[in-house]
Amino acid sequence: MATLRLEVVTPDKTVVKSEVEMVVCPGVEGEFGVLSKHISLLSALKIGVLRYRISSKDEYVFISGGFADVNNNVLTVLAESAEIACDIDTARAQNARERAEKRMAVQDDTVDAARAEAALQRAIMRLNVAVRR
Repeated sequence: MATLRLEVVTPDKTVVKSEVEMVVCPGVEGEFGVLSKHISLLSALKIGVLRYRISSKDEYVFISGGFADVNNNVLTVLAESAEIACDIDTARAQNARERAEKRMAVQDDTVDAARAEAALQRAIMRLNVAVRR
């Protein structure tokens, strides 16, 4: 099967750098797939799960937003943060989820609701990726 190069990069490190069969990205306008020889594309990404296939096996990466750029059979994902499924600490993610839910339950001016919602979404997505190991 034809492949394309996938590179998932954060400000700190390269999370994935591999030849893959396909990728499904969490675009801000909805999920989109990328196959070999895809036309050039630039898309904003939302918090979510990036799925890619190597040797007919699906792998998962949590990403917390960023951009996807497809050019010359290379998909580069520039993410604010990213973690492959096996690197996610589920206990830490569960604690983050509980903290975010508690913050969202508070109904006063001391809590930034948008930040609490984003923290909750990140924790939920990290847990979703971790269970797919």
